[in-house]
Amino acid sequence: MLLKEFPAVALLGPRQEGKTTLAMDIAASFDGKAVYLDLERPTDAIRLNEPEEYFEEHKGKLIILDEIQRVPELFPVLRGVIDRRRREGFRTGQFLILGSASLDLLQQSSETLAGRIAYKELSGLNIQEVGAGELDKLWLRGGFPDSFLSADDAASLRWRANFINTYLEREIPQIGPRIPAVTLRRFWTMLAHSQGGQVNFAQLGAGLEISAPTARKYAELLEDLLLVRMLRPWAGNVGKRLVKTPKVYIRDSGITHALLNLETKDNVLSHPVAGSSWEGFVIEQLIASLKTGITTWYYRTAAGAEIDLVVEVNPETKYAIEIKRSMTPVPSKGFYIGCDDIKATRRFVVYPGTDRFTVSKEVTAISIGGMMDELKAL
Repeated sequence: MLLKEFPAVALLGPRQEGKTTLAMDIAASFDGKAVYLDLERPTDAIRLNEPEEYFEEHKGKLIILDEIQRVPELFPVLRGVIDRRRREGFRTGQFLILGSASLDLLQQSSETLAGRIAYKELSGLNIQEVGAGELDKLWLRGGFPDSFLSADDAASLRWRANFINTYLEREIPQIGPRIPAVTLRRFWTMLAHSQGGQVNFAQLGAGLEISAPTARKYAELLEDLLLVRMLRPWAGNVGKRLVKTPKVYIRDSGITHALLNLETKDNVLSHPVAGSSWEGFVIEQLIASLKTGITTWYYRTAAGAEIDLVVEVNPETKYAIEIKRSMTPVPSKGFYIGCDDIKATRRFVVYPGTDRFTVSKEVTAISIGGMMDELKAL
């Protein structure tokens, strides 16, 4: 646990209820030597009118500060408290910091707590947590616990629609950029329609009557908030013309479907986004399994060779992964060419089934959970 290594740990991501639940579990593991403050609650926030006194009173306990971005003036105080405690011999496990607006939290903490804080990004629920039998439900509803656990698909869609509204109207405006909620919703929806495609900022900007650089800033904002993933193209020297444009994914498949008003699995399957939504869903599941420091890319040449996901452990070890929503997965010719181009050391095709079998001499078909196990072992 990072709390055993650093004075402070920040849990990042929009999955706020997941962070809070985990924080309470961590607090329980400290045998009562932990206090929890939700800084959105006036009764909790008032306790920090004199923060140094409060922290001194609870020295030796884990102090959990939820929604800390509401009180940015705490960050310089934390730096002084951590440094003073270090000199007194208290070097780890002092503060657990939570914040739904990850960009804001990162900016403030990195400026004042460098070398004193570690970051842990929390992904949504994954297939290993909910079970292989819930695969389609997880894909449809996404990884937010309240969405996944809703009574039915309609209730789940309502929860996600409310989440989107809350982020557009409350969370993002508090970070700083003044972007009209209607404009950002249209932009977010355009990205959902472009799920898994190479991002074209000029085209996106034209659709909103804004410039390409402004469209790029909007995308980077959503990326910083962990709502969008820009998967960069592999850029090694293979002597071929490589595509240099990133691919864009809405990170939570349930949010993708909500932006497009797709309530049921049948709605999704009948929509053009189905294949790319599935691809993005699998990519998020796999990337969440990786240890820090392992890089991910996609590979595509101008001639059409393509690999959906390249996992580069080091220059000598590269995993090539094709993603198929078919019970009889057959990699494309372009996948084999791409694997040879980058000299992939392991080659897999991930499909919705549970069996593991050989597709060809060098390619193995594997379930999402099985691929996650392979990546966790790296």
